[in-house]
Amino acid sequence: MSVTHDEIMASLPPERRRKIEARASQLIAQERLRNLRTALGLSQKDLAELLNVTQPAISKMERQEDMQISTLASIIAAMGGTLEITAKFPDRKAVRLA
Repeated sequence: MSVTHDEIMASLPPERRRKIEARASQLIAQERLRNLRTALGLSQKDLAELLNVTQPAISKMERQEDMQISTLASIIAAMGGTLEITAKFPDRKAVRLA
């Protein structure tokens, strides 16, 4: 009989589940930036030239666990976009922060 992902996760200690979920979120975020770049038809070398950095620097940025908002905004701007950050709260209107 096979075991589902949910069953495996439920059997783990809470701290282990938190670590797994945090790592999964990190990997998803990294893929989003990489996927956005490739969807726009840009290679790491192309983006590096736009940002005036090296291709290995772009690779490192895409693998970063945490990135400064200013760095992310620069990357998005180099790809032709703008970064918007919005705070949302229950029972309140959303507030655009950047």
